[in-house]
Amino acid sequence: MAEVLSRRCVIMRLVDFSYERYQKALRQSAGAVVIILPKNMSTMPQDIVQQFMELEPEMLATETIVPVYFALEDDELLSIYTQTLTTSSSQGSSSAAEVLIHTATANGFQMVTSGAQSKAVSDWAITSLEGRLAGTGGEDLPTIVLVAHYDSFGVAPWLSYGADSNGSGVSMLLELARLFSRLYTYKRTHAGYNLLFFVSGGGKFNYQGTKRWLEDNLDHTDSSLLQDNVAFVLCLDTLGNGDSLHLHVSKPPKEGTTQYALLKELETVASSQYPEVKFSMVHKKINLADDTLAWEHERFGIRRLPAFTLSHLNSHREAQRSSIMDVRSVKLSRNTKLIAESLARVIYNLTEKGAPGDLQIFTEQMQVQEEQLSSVVDWLTAQPRAAQLVDKDSSVVSTLEYHLGHYLKDVRRHYVKADKRDPEFVFYDQLKQTMNAYRVKPAIFDLLLAVCIAAYLGVIYLAIQHFGVLYSVVRRITAPKTKQH
Repeated sequence: MAEVLSRRCVIMRLVDFSYERYQKALRQSAGAVVIILPKNMSTMPQDIVQQFMELEPEMLATETIVPVYFALEDDELLSIYTQTLTTSSSQGSSSAAEVLIHTATANGFQMVTSGAQSKAVSDWAITSLEGRLAGTGGEDLPTIVLVAHYDSFGVAPWLSYGADSNGSGVSMLLELARLFSRLYTYKRTHAGYNLLFFVSGGGKFNYQGTKRWLEDNLDHTDSSLLQDNVAFVLCLDTLGNGDSLHLHVSKPPKEGTTQYALLKELETVASSQYPEVKFSMVHKKINLADDTLAWEHERFGIRRLPAFTLSHLNSHREAQRSSIMDVRSVKLSRNTKLIAESLARVIYNLTEKGAPGDLQIFTEQMQVQEEQLSSVVDWLTAQPRAAQLVDKDSSVVSTLEYHLGHYLKDVRRHYVKADKRDPEFVFYDQLKQTMNAYRVKPAIFDLLLAVCIAAYLGVIYLAIQHFGVLYSVVRRITAPKTKQH
């Protein structure tokens, strides 16, 4: 890298990225920083991925006037990188003449972006979806609420695919909707619980979709399943990897409650059917002094609804929850089976009925469909789902709505728009731009070329002058002498 970065575009590959180099570019007011990412980020060594994920929050929190671009590598971009790297490394040559010649003859690149200055989008709507399965056996039935937010987050919105956070949660919610809709189809297995499914938008922006949904259901309506007998709310977040499963709670459940029954059934199923999974409860009180909530269940806890979040992460501060490196989900099928079995044991009260811990409900024709889970994750991660990219007309929203409508009743949309006087969130346009690279010669090349042309013309001029003098001398010698009279 050159020592002086002013007016230079700094190009880094992810494998060579370091926070020190990045900060140096910012301190010296580089013209721009371009970070080249591999096309298939899942092939990157895990230590490099982890290092970058841990740096992303710092990059997001650093305010800078230097534009920072992320680009997926291709042959042309790698060629530019290689040539600029060669030029940079030549600065260490031992011979000053070699440096001068190489500097004069090397190709340079002028990087130009197209696009206007980013401006705030004033009327953006965040969309959430709900659907339900009605229980049987009376009107005042307890309700179990299953929640997963669908948006992703990362340092570059257009590269935020969120396979684990929270493609895994959404895929699991859809599979649970499919499984329990089949059970609720038959009279013999139709349980005495209402099941309410909620796919929330704006999860990465302090769970704005959930906040507005709660306000609509608890403050602005006279009839809602959330106003009646809520057994518990179970939020699904980052469940695609790992051999741990944590039930995050703001208030530990009391013995004898349905919430406590869920805790015990998760312990039972994990120990009896999936001994490789380490299950635990993580207690963290809600800190209203923080700008953002830790987990989605805290939105419900604030409104005094019993709620949990299930995740393979031990802490809400784990880097993969907000990273463009989140592209893997390999344990989703097993975790879905574990959670489905635990929910079924609660809903059908199987422990009190004496059912053994290793009894499996979802087998044969009712088993979890691993291929469908994988296909949903593949579909979700085929497009970036940052909240500022998913509007109410997005194919993400319409496709989720279609799948929910296939399994559930009364599927509805809920919209959130920022308060214009005191906005909770502000989205900007110009999140993606085209950068053109023009091959140019350095200024010293033009200077040397001008010197060479001037020298050439000077030689020609002197040669002409010299030839004229010689011609005059020759003429005098060869001219005939005049006769004297």
